[in-house]
Amino acid sequence: MTSPDPAPSPSRPSDAADAALFDAVAVEHGVIYGYGLVSAHSTPDSNQLVSNSLAGHRELREEGIHRLAERKVTPPIPALGYQLPFVVDDPTGAAKLAVRMEEDSAVAWRAVLEQATASDDRELAVTALTRAAVTAARWRAVLGVEPTTVAFPGGDD
Repeated sequence: MTSPDPAPSPSRPSDAADAALFDAVAVEHGVIYGYGLVSAHSTPDSNQLVSNSLAGHRELREEGIHRLAERKVTPPIPALGYQLPFVVDDPTGAAKLAVRMEEDSAVAWRAVLEQATASDDRELAVTALTRAAVTAARWRAVLGVEPTTVAFPGGDD
């Protein structure tokens, strides 16, 4: 017996601003998944950072979904699983994954900022980009990486 194929994923919108927001929501789905792994491998002294980070990403995801729905754009659905960029099996790997996810989030929200045509979308993107930069800095501090900040979060310029 075979199971039916799952419903196809929604199509990425053609409008640049909506597409960037769609992509940011998709990234947030992955980050939320990833923080489950970070939580499982972090030390207890990082619990509050994990909890706050996860709550912030859930809030951003929900706001992005809400805004897409207001525009009659079907938001992306979360994947059943995600490919990790490296093995996470200890607190150091967990912190490195957290930094990577915050950097990925910053890239996505910077794209929203660059493509947004509405001021409230730009405000959301600045908030998200700032959160990602600050949270990445906190995780770099957990790793003992210096400097803890980068000049232009979400970009390589």
